[in-house]
Amino acid sequence: MSNDKLAQLSEAGVSIWLDDLSRERLNTGNLAELIRDKHVVGVTTNPTIFANAMSKGEAYDEQTRELAARGADVEATIRELTTTDVRNAADLFRDVYTATNGVDGRVSIEVDPRLAKDSDKTVAEAQDLWKTVDRPNVLIKIPATEEGLPAITKTLAEGISVNVTLIFSVERYRAVIEAYFAGLEQAKANGHDLKGIHSVASFFVSRVDTEIDKRLDAIGTDAATALRGEAAIANARLAYAAFEELFASDRWKALAEAGANPQRPLWASTGVKDPQYSDTRYVDQLVVKDTVNTMPEKTLDAAGDHAEITGDTVTGKGPDAQVVFDKLRVVGIDIDDVFLTLENEGVEKFEKSWTELLETVTGQLEKAKD
Repeated sequence: MSNDKLAQLSEAGVSIWLDDLSRERLNTGNLAELIRDKHVVGVTTNPTIFANAMSKGEAYDEQTRELAARGADVEATIRELTTTDVRNAADLFRDVYTATNGVDGRVSIEVDPRLAKDSDKTVAEAQDLWKTVDRPNVLIKIPATEEGLPAITKTLAEGISVNVTLIFSVERYRAVIEAYFAGLEQAKANGHDLKGIHSVASFFVSRVDTEIDKRLDAIGTDAATALRGEAAIANARLAYAAFEELFASDRWKALAEAGANPQRPLWASTGVKDPQYSDTRYVDQLVVKDTVNTMPEKTLDAAGDHAEITGDTVTGKGPDAQVVFDKLRVVGIDIDDVFLTLENEGVEKFEKSWTELLETVTGQLEKAKD
């Protein structure tokens, strides 16, 4: 292994993706530099990322003026601005995509978060985004809500590659894998080449510690305090154990023989929220082959500077992780309520960001018309 921390992470089988995208990153060459110098092989976006990008600077002004002159409404303008960024990023990653046979070089774009509870509209939006971006290395992000599960299956059945997002519980993750299998089976029946369909399952990490730590602090006992910061990494390790189990099944083996690609676990929400914790804990404690870690740039820089990459820190740790959750229940943590709360908050956060995006772009359109 090289001395470069990020190279070590990559060599350990973890694909490093950047959890951010903006017109400025594309125009200044910053993203190209991260690909060249920081081993970044993919990008994830979400409504919050685009809301932040479009509220700063002037990078979107010219295209917004052109759209305003054509009479585009705010929804159409957002669609043009975001898909342009994703398309250009996908082109930037095309060499990575080719070199990895489509495994990496991926850029994700999320369906309108207001559709998270509507399966049919989510599928229609996913199809429209896929056609609009028109790049083989795009992933369409669909949230793993109960209504999202059938949408994931139907979207995959159309031959569309999917990033399943907002996964918090291992139980829901198992349902996501089942939805993936069903989607591939239907895609095969529909005549699609399974080799061309890729997927990742975005399992959220830091938010689990944030929510459970808050509840542990409220309980306040020594036993509760001793469990602070234990839940998120344990939860992710249990998810990986589920991945290993289900992707060793006969059902998966039949799909693999037909050319299917495994749906890789992706560690999302890897920025550390609590300053008491190491700022690289959701990177170096989740090192295992055939996974993705998507990081905000602050976490990427921290990992590159001082992450302790010591090889696989996940495989075989499922039993110890289960012990953590058993202890959480004993001290009074309602695990099911934690995950329900996190899912609802996740959807609400992205809906709020979408509203902010609508307000920002509405203002920019009005300014462009003046």
